[in-house]
Amino acid sequence: MISLNRSIYLSNAGISGSCSPFSGRQRGVVPSAPSSLRVVAVNSNRDLNGSVVMESTLKEMRDATNVIDVDANANDAAAVAGGSHDVYGEDMATEDHFVTPWSLSVASGYSLLRDPHYNKGLAFTDKERDAHYLKGLLPPTVISQDLQVKKMMHIIRQYQVPLQRYMAMMDLQERNEKLFYKLLINHVEEMLPIVYTPTVGEACQKYGSIFSRPQGLYVSLKEKGRILEVLRNWPEKNIQVIVVTDGERILGLGDLGCQGMGIPVGKLALYTALGGVRPSACLPVTIDVGTNNEKLLNDEFYIGLRQRRATGQEYDELLHEFMTAVKQNYGEKVLIQFEDFANHNAFDLLAKYGATHLVFNDDIQGTASVVLAGLVAALKLVGGTLADHTFLFLGAGEAGTGIAELIALEISKQTNMPVDDARKKIWLVDSKGLIVSSRRESLQHFKKPWAHDHEPIKTLLDAVNDIKPTVLIGTSGVGRTFTKEVVEAMASFNEKPVILSLSNPTSQSECTAEEAYTWSQGRAIFASGSPFPPVEYEGKTFIPGQANNAYIFPGFGLGLIMSGTIRVHDDMLLAASEALAAQVSQENFDNGLIYPPFRNIRKISAHIAASVAAKAYELGLATRLPQPKDLVQYAESCMYSPSYRSYR
Repeated sequence: MISLNRSIYLSNAGISGSCSPFSGRQRGVVPSAPSSLRVVAVNSNRDLNGSVVMESTLKEMRDATNVIDVDANANDAAAVAGGSHDVYGEDMATEDHFVTPWSLSVASGYSLLRDPHYNKGLAFTDKERDAHYLKGLLPPTVISQDLQVKKMMHIIRQYQVPLQRYMAMMDLQERNEKLFYKLLINHVEEMLPIVYTPTVGEACQKYGSIFSRPQGLYVSLKEKGRILEVLRNWPEKNIQVIVVTDGERILGLGDLGCQGMGIPVGKLALYTALGGVRPSACLPVTIDVGTNNEKLLNDEFYIGLRQRRATGQEYDELLHEFMTAVKQNYGEKVLIQFEDFANHNAFDLLAKYGATHLVFNDDIQGTASVVLAGLVAALKLVGGTLADHTFLFLGAGEAGTGIAELIALEISKQTNMPVDDARKKIWLVDSKGLIVSSRRESLQHFKKPWAHDHEPIKTLLDAVNDIKPTVLIGTSGVGRTFTKEVVEAMASFNEKPVILSLSNPTSQSECTAEEAYTWSQGRAIFASGSPFPPVEYEGKTFIPGQANNAYIFPGFGLGLIMSGTIRVHDDMLLAASEALAAQVSQENFDNGLIYPPFRNIRKISAHIAASVAAKAYELGLATRLPQPKDLVQYAESCMYSPSYRSYR
């Protein structure tokens, strides 16, 4: 019998498999073995897909005959550190000596309990505990995953502070991946505001203080010239989705630098929970080029580079090296989602790499798609077509101009009207007032298409009274800018004014749900970016909708992945919007909702994925052939399941 605390199992290749608890993270490079160690060689072969198939079960390993004895100076009496053998040579080394960070290749026993991909906690069966050396390491009871979910929800609900709930969820994700996703899927409406907006905003602000374990890949200016090497340090090799930020414009909170990592981590958790993309296929990345946030630069707990932001050529070269390295390492079909870049970089990056990479900007394109879906659905409540309405935006950044352009494209598609003419139905107000043609020369390039002929107007209220929009959309990032006077003006010339207060987090929302319903005498069709509770007004309960990007991007990404799409096309965004709008039921409309409830989000994501994939096949951008006959059914079959697997 080989004693596990004096042995290490090594394979001739990394070990993986959905039903076997092998971590697959080691590179197969074996440093010189310390004394008091036995090495057991495990034979393995590769299947047709290149994955490694174990030929021996753990029971067979115990009886393995191909044992290389490297126990040259074994001395059982020479125990250190309270009697345990110093297998790794660490206790015998002084603090000045180097030691080797050894790790087991096979996840079993204590290491299995600390591997989040395979740990099942008290759900390990008696048979599994026998086979994988877990006897005594767990209490004797065996419970179901459903009971584990119930217990965790009980624990999380004890916390009164949302940030504490966020930290509890992140800790669970690091301990037991499948339980984390099972809980998130089963309680999506309750937990979505915890793992994403609005709580993730506070988490990013305090990320340095609450940071315990790295959850993604940090690419800083220090790695310039070596980014491909950095990417290869990530343990998972089959990456399908990368969410990347440089932290300059986190939600409506501004420059949070390296602490913006909470956004890619949160987005990818939703890619898995809501869209069914495998966790191992997701890679969160933060590009650290410094920060201009003086508070963070002076914070002793800040985790990023302590320097002002790099700009110009230095910034461009780092991003280009990153984009090139991603394509080289992961291939043509990896989806790169840009997240929370500042306006001056976001549009340029999307334009620069849209023709060479599979890229998607959620702030520009995802927000636009989900808002367009809400507007299409709202037509059933307010009547008419999109072309019959007039739109006024407060905010002309990534979100505002992105939404405006997609609305114009949809109007053009429905009416065969030139896009330039469709744009004339849409007006934007920025910090200097209404965007008009007399300001064209001083405007940033992405605002110029919205500079229409009109007299200059300085305030939002004056713009509302003059333009008389039927739809008012807030993307300003500035809270309480939809004042009582503005909402009352909208209600004075609209029977059912559509008011979308989209800025995140909740503190930055242009108005609250209660204000919108109260100031419009209960007539507003309202939705917001962050969640608001139901509102009672004159004996009627209004349930505010949430124009959350989480409706779109998980299903959108799944559609790209399952079809092997190589480029994103605007028609795919329109298809996603129409698919989401089609999921709003009559019961939802009766409650004043223009978005379906999140409890059905996996079904919704499957329909969005199917529509996006169908459009990709139609445009000739899909590479996975032939096209499946039933794309909705195929999308559902591709989705990751968080249910526990049985181990041999």
